[in-house]
Amino acid sequence: MGDPQPSPAAAGPPVFEERLTGLFAPDVFTTAFPLVLGGGFLIGVGWWIAGALAMALGLFCVAFFRNPPREIPGDAHTVVSPADGKVILAEEVELADGQKAQRIGIFLSVFNVHVNRAPVAGRIVSVDRSGDKYLAAFNPEAQTRNVQLAMELETAGGARVGVVQITGLIARRIVWQPDVGEWLTRGVRYGLIRFGSRTDVILPPATELSVAVGDRVAGGSSILARLPEGMA
Repeated sequence: MGDPQPSPAAAGPPVFEERLTGLFAPDVFTTAFPLVLGGGFLIGVGWWIAGALAMALGLFCVAFFRNPPREIPGDAHTVVSPADGKVILAEEVELADGQKAQRIGIFLSVFNVHVNRAPVAGRIVSVDRSGDKYLAAFNPEAQTRNVQLAMELETAGGARVGVVQITGLIARRIVWQPDVGEWLTRGVRYGLIRFGSRTDVILPPATELSVAVGDRVAGGSSILARLPEGMA
C-alpha cells in the first residue's frame, strides 16, 4: 500500500515540489567548481603545492555535495532516515512541554551525504529556528544549544513528527526549501546542512524503533521506525 496523498480538493495542502533533484546539490557550483578551476590555474602557472591543495579541497566539496537517488522502502507507516550518518541517540525522551516522545539522533560526518529527506509523509505545521552555538554535532549539548531548524509534520492520520536540522562545529548554514502548509511526500529531499552536522527525528511515544545507537543509516533508504497503526 502506497503513502497517502493530500486530497486534490481545493482545501488540500499544496504538495512541495522537490528541487534537489540533480546528482549534486547546487552548492557544488559555488564552492567546489571555483576551487577546482582555481587549482588548475595555479598548477598551470607553476604554483604546484597551492594548486594541488585547492584542487583537493575542490574535489572534497564535490563529494560532499553529492546527491544520490534513493529507493524509498516500506509503506506509509515506515519512518525512513532523514539523513546519512551514525545513530547517536535512540530512546524515549521528555520534551520541553513535558510530553514523552521517541527521539533518534543521527550524526553526519563531513564524509556523509548531507541532503535531508522527509522521514514520513505529512503537512508542515510549524518551523522553529533556535540556538546560537556551533558545538561539535556529537556533543549532547548541541541538541539544545546549537543553531538549528525544527520542522513539525502532521501525517494524514494526525501523528506529529518532528525533524530537526542541527548545525555542527564546521556547519554554518542550514538550507530549508519548503513553506509552512506544504505537504512533503515520504523520502522527498527538502534541504541540507553544509558540512558536519546532526539531524534528529522526534516521533510519537508508541512508535516502534528499528535502530539502535551505533547503527549506520542512509537517508531515504534506511528504516528507522514504524508508526503505530492508524497514525500514518
